[in-house]
Amino acid sequence: MDAPGDQEGPRLPRGDDPPGNARETPRQLSREQLFVLISAASINLGSMMCYSILGPFFPKEAKKKGVSNTVTGMIFGCYALFDLLASLVFGKYLVQIGAKFMFVAGMFVSGGVTILFGVLDQVPEGPIFIAMCFLVRVADAVSFAAAITASFSILVKAFPNNVATVLGSLEIFSGLGLVLGPPLGGFLYQSFGYEVPFIFLGCIVLLMVPLNVYILPNYDSDPGEHSFWKLITLPKVALIAFVINSLSSCFGFLDPTLSLFVLEKFNLPAGYVGLVFLGLALSYAISSPLFGLLSDKIPHLRKWFLVWGNIITAGCYMLLGPIPVLHIKSQLWLLVLILVLNGISAGMSIIPTIPEILSCAYENGFEEGLSTLGLVSGLFSAMWSVGAFIGPTLGGFLYEKIGFEWAAAVQGLWALTSGLTMGLFYLWEHSRRRRSKLQNILGTEEERTALLPDEI
Repeated sequence: MDAPGDQEGPRLPRGDDPPGNARETPRQLSREQLFVLISAASINLGSMMCYSILGPFFPKEAKKKGVSNTVTGMIFGCYALFDLLASLVFGKYLVQIGAKFMFVAGMFVSGGVTILFGVLDQVPEGPIFIAMCFLVRVADAVSFAAAITASFSILVKAFPNNVATVLGSLEIFSGLGLVLGPPLGGFLYQSFGYEVPFIFLGCIVLLMVPLNVYILPNYDSDPGEHSFWKLITLPKVALIAFVINSLSSCFGFLDPTLSLFVLEKFNLPAGYVGLVFLGLALSYAISSPLFGLLSDKIPHLRKWFLVWGNIITAGCYMLLGPIPVLHIKSQLWLLVLILVLNGISAGMSIIPTIPEILSCAYENGFEEGLSTLGLVSGLFSAMWSVGAFIGPTLGGFLYEKIGFEWAAAVQGLWALTSGLTMGLFYLWEHSRRRRSKLQNILGTEEERTALLPDEI
């Protein structure tokens, strides 16, 4: 049985670690931990740059090829759908495939298909162009799922006592990728044309492959007995998965819609459209390490981060247009300010999710080793992908039908629902624990009372 105080924070993997690691946090990084951080930082930076580079100019380029906004949203969204399927498979078979091989192979394929995306402008317009876009995006999604699932598992294995802090700190590189991708892509597109942004970034990712082959450590473990189904059917994990869906959907919604809205509303050139994305990515990257540190140092704050982060995100999307019923004039400075607040609220909500899922899994009997870490990281990637598929697909459709302002408000309702649902669950959980503790106290008193006559 766990002590009540242990239920708030994730128990640390004991099964595959030397004795004492679960209780002691080294003050200095070991050489192995440093190499793990470098590898994880490289995949976060490279993958986010490749992912975000499409935002400023691909919707415009796709229109030239006769692609509608809805189909453009589906091209963005199919990435997430296949990322979902691949994450579930790779998370389940992480131990059998090997974390290092999965990481390196995923990075290599991702770099290659990014370069292939750069030659799609040579493909004839119409159905052939659309089919090739889908094909290349699917290959990129599968490779990314392999790399990121392995990365999460290796990180948690290397830093069992500081999961949120490390994940939050590495979001700096995810944010940096999101920051650099759109403006760099927009600049290279304006200066050199469609091909150069993809070829440039694809080559950067490929150059990272030999570095990771050399420095990334190998972790071995035995396959576990538990499944994704047992993990996702835990009520708390299911609700956290819903939170991950909503936050991912909010990010994905912006991909096919925000650049078109800014171009139409404020008449900015493509290079400057990328700078609008900067507010969201930069604030997310800066705030994530702080929320990670607080999540590890004060575990009971995680639940409040999850709840209020979603509620604030919902408010941001109501004001992004803003929604017409508020009668607030749309201005560029207001849009950037809302994106900055959205980045902070996203960091507040996203960072605590993996520690909370791990905590719940360990409390419910999951073994503490690489097998469970693979399930959790695969589940996170899969649930993120569900939202990342729905966000751009539904966003592109709603943008055409009801406009950006109302579409963003609809998106905000999802975040509001997930935040309120998570809050109600935590209130119920707190009430149940208090009731259980009270029953234990009363039971102990009754036992003492029953023993008194015998003692006399």
